[in-house]
Amino acid sequence: MFCGINPGFRSAAAGCHFANPRNDFWSMLADSGLAPRRLNPGEQWTMLELGYGLTNAAPRTTRGSGDLRRADFAGAAARLEGIAEELRPQVIAFVGKAAYQGAFTERPALGLQERRLGDTCLFVVPSTSPANAAVPYEERLRWFRALRELKASLPRRSRATRTPVSR
Repeated sequence: MFCGINPGFRSAAAGCHFANPRNDFWSMLADSGLAPRRLNPGEQWTMLELGYGLTNAAPRTTRGSGDLRRADFAGAAARLEGIAEELRPQVIAFVGKAAYQGAFTERPALGLQERRLGDTCLFVVPSTSPANAAVPYEERLRWFRALRELKASLPRRSRATRTPVSR
């Protein structure tokens, strides 16, 4: 399960996660080996076939994550706990420190977190937003590869058989 910060205007208009063409999310998935090829945002439903889900820590659409307020993250931790309990993902990967911090009100380091949601590990990868482009691609990719390695080291779980309606 990947958890972004919030939808940007382009993603909201397209009805797809990470839809800004300058967002590196889809490239990072492919280049890290988490996806077999580079998907485009319109193929986000293919993520389910790969065993991944997509959600956001805050639902409100903004120009950038800096426009979010604390109240925008209200209920995020409880919602993610519900996802972990219902869908039982091996890992919830937060795409950007701000997604994790918004949900749990604590500043994370990149990588595996001490906090867990039941049996679900929490992992933070760098933001793939164009606003984070100052961090070199290879440095950000390193964390996506670490996520792939963590995922490969965990025992496989049976997939959820139903999709939550209002997540």
